[in-house]
Amino acid sequence: MAAGSALLTSAPVRAQSNDLAKAISADYDAKLEALFKDFHRNPELSYKEVRTAGIIAKEWRAVGWDVTEKVGGTGVVAVMKNGDGPTLMLRADMDGLPLVEDSGLDYMSTVTQVSIDGEEKPVMHACGHDVHITSLIGTARRLSAMKDQWRGTIVLVAQPAEERIGGAKMMMDDGLYSRFPKPDFAMAFHVSADTPTGKLALSEGISYSSVDTVDIIVHGVGAHGASPHRGKDPIVMGAQIIMGLQTIISREIAPLKPAVITVGSFHSGFKHNIISDRAVMQLTVRSDEDETRQKLLSGIKRVAANVGRMNDLPEDKLPEVKVSHESTPAVYNDAALTKRIQNVFTDRFGANIFDNKPRQGMGGEDFAYFVAPNTDVPGVYFNVGGTPQTDFDREEAGGAPVPSHHSPFFKVAPRESVTLGTEAMTAAALDLLAPKTK
Repeated sequence: MAAGSALLTSAPVRAQSNDLAKAISADYDAKLEALFKDFHRNPELSYKEVRTAGIIAKEWRAVGWDVTEKVGGTGVVAVMKNGDGPTLMLRADMDGLPLVEDSGLDYMSTVTQVSIDGEEKPVMHACGHDVHITSLIGTARRLSAMKDQWRGTIVLVAQPAEERIGGAKMMMDDGLYSRFPKPDFAMAFHVSADTPTGKLALSEGISYSSVDTVDIIVHGVGAHGASPHRGKDPIVMGAQIIMGLQTIISREIAPLKPAVITVGSFHSGFKHNIISDRAVMQLTVRSDEDETRQKLLSGIKRVAANVGRMNDLPEDKLPEVKVSHESTPAVYNDAALTKRIQNVFTDRFGANIFDNKPRQGMGGEDFAYFVAPNTDVPGVYFNVGGTPQTDFDREEAGGAPVPSHHSPFFKVAPRESVTLGTEAMTAAALDLLAPKTK
């Protein structure tokens, strides 16, 4: 089937039953809850997800999937062919974050791990990837048990290193779309602390913003703090660069074009009375359109270089701007596929399932490397509610705030998140791969 074809027409609507929800709930009690708690208690850093990948591979093999490990590092790919039909890819990310967990959960992480940078770091599932992989195991179990209800090929992907936005590209570079069946469409979801449990969020167009990781190195001339005229102060130049960067957003990007330049780190110096010879800044740069993205990156280079010139640095000592490989394009939800999946969710869960709040930030996701416009595969990325409404009500009344993603206090309601994510993914797969009626 050509990519993107026949997306607007859902399978004939059948009377919905509670059978799928009941089966997922039983799976949660018998299998998925223990898996989730184990994943949460034993997170692994980006590119180091060896234990996690091994468990996922074992669980998929146990229910009949053809599994390949070590794809793009620690990635796992499972394939199930079930007659003629389209190919669908379902993806989950599996890495944790370098944080000391303080959620108060009785199954919270206390582990540490040596990162790829060679440093011993604490590890926590502070972004819900444990929900994603548990749900994809649940989805694999249901689709394996329901082969009489779908035809085609399903490819499951457990992806490493989403937090360092490198794992998707590594899997693509390792032949994900050549060694395995190339999908006609691809799906993934993210559990959201900003969305109430029992709700889904899905809209066409931009789902997640592009991300660029940028380092600026300012070369100065060291001197005594009492004699600043004898040096070139990299802290002053760095401050000038930081302020200059804000004018890129306010004066060069159209007001209705989303864009962010955040300086997350600025380091220089050793002592009160010494002017350093070097300053280093770390930036995250976000946008929704490629034209804006290129304006931001070129503007950062221009501002940095000309601050150096303004301070009379020689051309070979101008500030260096380095754009890291830890970058990703924006995620676009295909319009036709999104409409179809919205219809599937409406039919199954009712129109009230959707949380229609607009995006509140410019988070990034390297799922973009799997789907259009970066490939010819239409994709959909949706959100699953992770926080009980009572927690939002408490915050609204002046109580404790709902912990955000990447916070040491982050936590979600696991049963509600895992079961709804599993049911939504399974229902979408059954619709997209529904047998043709004669």
